[in-house]
Amino acid sequence: MTDWIFATIDLLGPVGVGLLIALETLVPPIPSELILPLAGFRARAGAMHPLLVWVAATVGAVSGSLVLYWLGARLGYERLHRLAGKRWFVLASRRDLERGHRLFARHGSWFVAGSRCVPVLRSLVSIPAGVERMPLRRFVTLTAAGSGVWNALFIGAGWLLADRWREIDRYTAPAGTAVAVLLGAGVLVLVVRKVRQAE
Repeated sequence: MTDWIFATIDLLGPVGVGLLIALETLVPPIPSELILPLAGFRARAGAMHPLLVWVAATVGAVSGSLVLYWLGARLGYERLHRLAGKRWFVLASRRDLERGHRLFARHGSWFVAGSRCVPVLRSLVSIPAGVERMPLRRFVTLTAAGSGVWNALFIGAGWLLADRWREIDRYTAPAGTAVAVLLGAGVLVLVVRKVRQAE
C-alpha cells in the first residue's frame, strides 16, 4: 500500500493527496496517518507546497464526508427507526436510535468536530450527521475545522521528521486498531442483544 500511496502522490501532487484522503474517509483502512506524513515529507523535499498539501487534504476530507452525510440523509431517521424494529437489523434498537437522536441534537457539533481526530470515527460520524439533517453549512464548517487540525498535525509531523516519517504510523496505528476493536466489540454486543430480544 505504501508504494501505491507514494506513486499517487508523486504523480498527482497535492491533488493526489486530496484524492487519497477522500478515499480514506470512505474506506477507513486506508490510513491518513500514513498519507499525511508522507505528504509532509515530500513537501519538505520541495516536491509540493505544504500549504497546498494541507488545503488539498482538507478538501478531500470534506468531500469524502459529504458522501457519507448524503448517505445518512438518504436513509433518514424515520427509515432507520422502521429498520430498527426488524429482527435482522442488529446495529441498533429503536431505543438506541431515540437516545442517539436526543444526544446528537444536544451535542452533535462537538461529535462532528471532535471525531475528525479519532481514527475510524472520523468517517462514521458523518452518517448520523446526515441522518439528523445537521445544517449543511455547519457540518462542512465543523468537518473542515476538525479535519484541518488533524491534517496540519500529521503533515507537520512528516515535515519535521523528514525521512523518518514512517515512525508516525508505528505510534498511531495501535490507536486505530484499538478503536476498531472497540467498535467491533460494540457491534457484537448489539447482535447478542438483538438475538436475545427476539427469543
